[in-house]
Amino acid sequence: MMAIESATKQAPATAAAASPADGSTAHTLTVVTHYLDPTHFWGAVGLGMAFLVFGFLLSWIVRRILKTVIDHDPNERIDRMTISFIQHLATFIMWIVLALIFSHVVPSLNKLTTSLLAGVSIVSVVIGFAAQSTLGNLVSGISLVLYKPFRRGDRLQLTTPTGVETGIVEDLSLGYTVLRTFDNRRIVLSNGTIANQIMINLSSVDLRVMMTPTISIGYDSDIDKARAIILELAHAHDDVVEVVGCPVVALGGSSVDLSLRAWCSDAATAKGAEYDLLEQVKKRFDQAGIEIPYAYQNVVLSGSITTEDQHPADKPAS
Repeated sequence: MMAIESATKQAPATAAAASPADGSTAHTLTVVTHYLDPTHFWGAVGLGMAFLVFGFLLSWIVRRILKTVIDHDPNERIDRMTISFIQHLATFIMWIVLALIFSHVVPSLNKLTTSLLAGVSIVSVVIGFAAQSTLGNLVSGISLVLYKPFRRGDRLQLTTPTGVETGIVEDLSLGYTVLRTFDNRRIVLSNGTIANQIMINLSSVDLRVMMTPTISIGYDSDIDKARAIILELAHAHDDVVEVVGCPVVALGGSSVDLSLRAWCSDAATAKGAEYDLLEQVKKRFDQAGIEIPYAYQNVVLSGSITTEDQHPADKPAS
C-alpha cells in the first residue's frame, strides 16, 4: 500500500515536470504554424520559402546520391550521360510536383488553378504550340538516352553551319547536347537536331581508325619508287598500328594519285599521324626528285601578231 501511494504521489509530480516542456513545444509549433498559415499573404510567402528550401535540399540530395553512384562505378558500367540526363529530368519533375503541391495548399492559388482548369483545352492547345520545339527536344533527349547512339566521351563527326565538325560529347541536358572540339570550342545542338541528322561515331565499339591521305605525284615520276617511300615512312611511324597498302586511286588531270591505307589506335592519333606523314613524304620526295605536281595552264596562241594589230598608244614613237 505504501508503494502504491508513493507511486501515486510521484505521478502528478512527473506530469507536472513534463508539462512545461510539452507546453513549450506546443507553443513553438503554434507559432510556426501561424507564420506558415497559407490563408493569409505572409503565411503563403513563408510557406513558399519553405518549399524553395526543401526543393534545393532535395536537389542537393539527388546530386549527392548520383555522385556516390558514379564514384562507386570506376569501370563505367553505368553510362555517365544517362546519369546526367536522369539528374536533370528528376530535378525538373521534382520542381513541377512541388509547384503543384504548393498551389494546392494555398487556398487562393487553389481557386485560381481550379478556374484555369475550366479552360484547360484552349490553354493546352496554346501551350502545345508554344512549347512544341521544347517538348520535341525533351522527347528526343529521352530517345537518345534510351537508344544510346553515343555516350559521354564519344567523339562524333557531324555537319554544322560551319562545316563538318568533330567533337567529344560533353553533356546531354533536357534540351541540348554539348560537344567539345579539339580547339576547346563548344558545339551546342538541340536534341531534336542531333537525333534527326546523320553522325559518325568515331569512338563506337572499335576505336581503331584507318587514315587514307591522298598523295599526288607527276606523270613523269616513278610510281613504284614513290610507293616504296610512302610505305617505308608509314611502317616506321610510331602511331601507325598496321599498314594495309598504297594503291593508285585516280589519274588526275595533272597528277597520279596514291592513297595510303594505314590503321591507327584512334581518330585523334590518326589525324596527327597523317599530318606528320605528309610532311615526311614531302621532304623525302624532294630528296628523291619525285615531283608533287600543281595545277598549271598552257596558253597557246595561234597566228602571228603584227605591229598593225597593236593599239596606237602601244606603237613605238618614230
